[in-house]
Amino acid sequence: MGKQTQVTKKARTATRPATGRWKLEDAKARFSEVVRHAREEGPQRVSVRGHDAVVVMSVEEFDRLVPEKPRLPFLQFMESLHLDGLNLEREMDRGRDLEL
Repeated sequence: MGKQTQVTKKARTATRPATGRWKLEDAKARFSEVVRHAREEGPQRVSVRGHDAVVVMSVEEFDRLVPEKPRLPFLQFMESLHLDGLNLEREMDRGRDLEL
């Protein structure tokens, strides 16, 4: 590794929050780094005006916390819409009369 690369890497890690907390302006400027830390180290908190606002986390962590809801079979889904009062009858349509 060259001297320039070592200095840049040290500067980058020296300014990185060790606690997984980021000010919004830092998170915006270094978003790819926030995402990388979320995947490697766990959820990263982002604050706005000194208050925690959002958490950036890996999709694996999100899926673990919020399991996918099972889908209803189509018939049960349609019945769950409670469309009993909806008039779905059609008038008989025999097409149009055309003169040829």
